Amino acid sequence: MSVTINDIAKESGVSCATVSRVLNDSGYVKEETKQKILKVIEELNYTPSAIARSLSTNKTNTVGVIVPQINNPFFGEIIKGISKIADENDLNIILCDTDDSMEKELKALKLLKEQRIEGILITPTSVEDEFNSEYLKTIDSFGIPIVLIDGNVKYSTFNGVFVDNIKGAYDGTEALIKAGHKKIAIITGRMNSKPAQDRFIGYKKALARNNILFNKEYIFHGDYNQEKAYEYTKKILSMKDRPTAIFVCSNMMTLGCLQALYEENIRIPEDMAVIAFDRIDVLNIVGMNISFINGPTIEMGKIGMKILIDNLNNKENKAIKRITLLPELILKGSEKYIK
Repeated sequence: MSVTINDIAKESGVSCATVSRVLNDSGYVKEETKQKILKVIEELNYTPSAIARSLSTNKTNTVGVIVPQINNPFFGEIIKGISKIADENDLNIILCDTDDSMEKELKALKLLKEQRIEGILITPTSVEDEFNSEYLKTIDSFGIPIVLIDGNVKYSTFNGVFVDNIKGAYDGTEALIKAGHKKIAIITGRMNSKPAQDRFIGYKKALARNNILFNKEYIFHGDYNQEKAYEYTKKILSMKDRPTAIFVCSNMMTLGCLQALYEENIRIPEDMAVIAFDRIDVLNIVGMNISFINGPTIEMGKIGMKILIDNLNNKENKAIKRITLLPELILKGSEKYIK
């Protein structure tokens, strides 16, 4: 049976209001009485209700985190960075996974509002115009700080921390070009997401600046998942005018691409060069040296959480903070062109 404030008050011989003042460290209580109550609390092994405390103090010390793919190591590292700063500041986290669904994202936002969270860090699923009306209406109704993580919301001025996806894709594509490739296929993410749009821009920019014609036949619009990338890689391998390289725009899609290459006994880079966006640690374990663009994921989470905490502590400061971090190109040999 759980211990209540009434039990403590009865055992201490004081009122419930006095016990409440001691628990919340608010209002005057004689030191002798306070020590007596604290002793009873210890003897009864009382644990305060977080819900009750939040109602009395109007603070939950809880923030919401919304990501599109909780099983994706990219977001796992972002969450790791968020958690580190949250722990250092005694903040709790409610984590929501939208599974890349706009409907689930709206549902998560409404759920967090019911939980009376104090702020939100979110990687938005979409930047499409038709989605933004209800989406912005829902977010604006919160009246609490919002920080975007590696994904924008069109027509909004929310705080955020991002990766320069245009530069990352440009550097990756140019690395393939410098290695001698002219026929470069790309498997993009969902094109209603800002990172996917920017990575596609970076790819096209690298082709244009190196005087390589843009070939629509080499464009495959994926969905950030393995299955679609697997199917597209099979199609790429069956093309009559087959590309010599594939630029894959996310870690999960890279796994699908590599699976298809493995099944067709395609050697990397002898038969097909590959550069991926985002690090995949498991490839190192199995000895696959795949070149990749590395985004500072843990740092993104840390910075995003710091921005949110700064907003919580300085509610009168309306200055918008939007920070863009630079990705790093890591070449491991899979980009080479072998005639």
